[in-house]
Amino acid sequence: MTRDNLVTYKGCVDDEDLVFKALADATRRLLLDKLFERDGMTLGELEAEVPGLTRFGVMKHLAVLEQAGLVVTRKQGRHKHHYLNAVPIRLLLERWIDKYRDRRAAALLDLKDQLEGTK
Repeated sequence: MTRDNLVTYKGCVDDEDLVFKALADATRRLLLDKLFERDGMTLGELEAEVPGLTRFGVMKHLAVLEQAGLVVTRKQGRHKHHYLNAVPIRLLLERWIDKYRDRRAAALLDLKDQLEGTK
């Protein structure tokens, strides 16, 4: 692999790394679940959904989610509303999960056919 290819590859991986990092934390996944249930929540509303976490803690987790592109915000008056952006998760699904699931499923179907003697 040449140096140029390595730089290109690393640039591609950085966005995925941010999403994986964001999804690796249970509290951030909980915040995403809450936004999935009711999109457009304010910081105060999200803070109420995560007992035991300070406002500052929720803000730090939201910053990681925003950096990864999983949450987008829109200011309305004095309040900032947070919205789920599932596109980065879908891209990970297509890039990492779908291709491996298809291969595994094909292997299991082949095994099933061999065990049943249909092949």
